[in-house]
Amino acid sequence: MEVEIKTLDNGSAGTAELPEAIFGAAPRSDIMARVVHWQLARRRAGTHRTKGMGEVSGTTKKPYRQKGTGNARQGSLRAPQFRTGGVVHGPVVRDHGYDLPKKIRRLGLISALSQKAAEGKLVVLETASGATKSAALAKQLKVLGWNSALIVDRAVDEGFLRAARNLPRIDVLPTVGANVYDILNHDVLAITREGLEGLKERLA
Repeated sequence: MEVEIKTLDNGSAGTAELPEAIFGAAPRSDIMARVVHWQLARRRAGTHRTKGMGEVSGTTKKPYRQKGTGNARQGSLRAPQFRTGGVVHGPVVRDHGYDLPKKIRRLGLISALSQKAAEGKLVVLETASGATKSAALAKQLKVLGWNSALIVDRAVDEGFLRAARNLPRIDVLPTVGANVYDILNHDVLAITREGLEGLKERLA
C-alpha cells in the first residue's frame, strides 16, 4: 500500500510503502472493543471507598434494652439503618486492571491502524518538528484541515510537544505509546516517517 508523504506545510515529500500486514488487515471491532475496555480499566484509580459498620465513629453500647420498649431490637447505632451508621457492601480500594493476552493487544492495534487507513484518515508526515509556538502550529493544522489529530513519532520533539500541548484535540505520542483508545478517539492519525519505521519494528 503506497501513500503520499505530506509535510506540515501541506506539501509533498514523496511516497511511503505501508505494510499490508499492519495497515491492510480486516478491522476487528470486537477486538478493538476488548482492548479499549482493558485500557480504560487500567486507567481507573480504584481509590474510592466507604466506611463500614466497624469503621465509623460512635459508641458500641446497645441503644436501649432488648425487650419492653415496643421498638425494634437494636444492637448498635453504627448499624447501616441509622443516619450515622456504616455503609453495607460499599466500594473498597482495589485495582480494576486485568490481564489481556499480548496477541489480542497486538491485533487490536493492527485493527485500529487498518481502520484509519481504510477510512482514508491515515497520513504519513515527513517530520513532526520545527513548530515551537502553538499559534504557528494551529495555522499549519488549519491548512491541513485537522481539527482532531493524533501525531505519532519515534521520538517526540520537545518543542513540537509544547506547541501541540495547548491545542485542543491535538495529541502527540511516541511510537511505544501508540494505543487503540487514542487512535480511535481522534479523527486523523498522522505518523511520521520515523514513527512508521518504529511501528514496523514494534509490530514485526
